Amino acid sequence: MRGNLYLTGFMGAGKTTEGRLLSAMTGRTCVEMDERIEEREGCAIAEVFARRGEAYFRDAESEVLREIAAEEGRIVSCGGGTVLREENRRVLRESGVTVWLTAEAETICERVRDDLTRPVIAGRREPEEIRELMEERREAYEAAAQIRVKTDGRSPEEICREILTRLAELHGVKE
Repeated sequence: MRGNLYLTGFMGAGKTTEGRLLSAMTGRTCVEMDERIEEREGCAIAEVFARRGEAYFRDAESEVLREIAAEEGRIVSCGGGTVLREENRRVLRESGVTVWLTAEAETICERVRDDLTRPVIAGRREPEEIRELMEERREAYEAAAQIRVKTDGRSPEEICREILTRLAELHGVKE
């Protein structure tokens, strides 16, 4: 596969876990967008939100995405909101294949319940609240993704095998 493989989806959908495992399976370098932003800003994402606001963070996110897009052959774990901007969706389309990892609101709640580092869901810990935010983002995820993979109740290995199979199918490669 040419270009990058971008993993998108709501927080807690499995982007980090799947990105690292796909990296181990394929030998490609895995890049965590949020980690790059934290390195650049010198602080945690939650601090960037608190000090400079979401708009500043989204600008930094777009800039980091453009830099990563120039790095051919990466597996990229995107931030949960990366796809919200049309310019980012364009960069994703032009520089690789995007996989949308999905999970039910209940699964997301279970996975992120004790994680206080996620500013977008601050104060939102019930499935109904998470579902509402997921629905607000659904169209952006759909517009960005060439492949959609459900992660509920599946092992990381099963999910990665499906991603690799679907990529091969997308590129017309028989396994």
